[in-house]
Amino acid sequence: MLLHAEIPNRIGNLGSLVETFLPWFGLFVPVLLAGALWRRSAAAVAALLLPVTVWLNLFGGLLDDKSRPDSDLTVAGHNVGAANPDPAGTARDLAASGADVLALEELTQRARGTYEKELAKEYPYHTVMGTVGLWSRLPLSDIRPVDTAMDHGPLADTKPLDVRMADNRALRATVATDQGPLAVYVAHLGSARVNPRAGFWTDSRDRGARALGTAVAAERNERVVLLGDLNGTMDDRAFADLTSRLRSVQEAAGDGFGFTWPATFPMVRIDQILVRGVEPASARVLPATGSDHLPVAAGLSW
Repeated sequence: MLLHAEIPNRIGNLGSLVETFLPWFGLFVPVLLAGALWRRSAAAVAALLLPVTVWLNLFGGLLDDKSRPDSDLTVAGHNVGAANPDPAGTARDLAASGADVLALEELTQRARGTYEKELAKEYPYHTVMGTVGLWSRLPLSDIRPVDTAMDHGPLADTKPLDVRMADNRALRATVATDQGPLAVYVAHLGSARVNPRAGFWTDSRDRGARALGTAVAAERNERVVLLGDLNGTMDDRAFADLTSRLRSVQEAAGDGFGFTWPATFPMVRIDQILVRGVEPASARVLPATGSDHLPVAAGLSW
């Protein structure tokens, strides 16, 4: 746990895999404690103070509720799931969350109309680009796609624009708040997979993370919010370009780890809200919908 950054990625992307599940390494402590007690070894029990101290140093700060009741703006994000059997119910649940700005990922052409219909009353402004969309109670402007390098290789540039846009997985828009313009990014990065040949395969995700980091670095607005399914945790070194410029609302103003996937038994937080230039006031995981991800929300202050 202490030297996770020194674990190389050369073989099977092992370092990133360890960092993805880093909090769960604390489960070895009670197992080792049981072994120490079974052997009646006082030295072994005392030695467990080291991993306990390391774990608390890494994650102890997440155990406190750091949220505050007041905020100027509420944002929420959700991978609604391409296989979601109840998009209408999901849309109604999200509208009832009270979010002022709502980002959705993994939208399908079939379900898009349902979300637009169900969210129209609460959110008069919206945009959809490919498989991501943004709904807002406040006016939107300067809307444009963000290239997350999903099309990679010599044939990528040969695809027609309409084909590329159909699979677009990130966008950027400006939200007009009472406190001034807010740059909002919505993103759905490539998947991560574990398999015997490649180990922890994250190639498309990592390219997307670097591209997204470049886009945020070039953003002129000092106030930025990124909402999205990034298919990774913020402990993973692959997101260094983002975590060096943005902060996690869950770490700053949440309660606990805020795991979001899989929805039936959440084990990792891969659905993120990251900010710059605004103050996280609260962060929470919303109740389950028909998706295999849990929605996330945050209150922001100026």
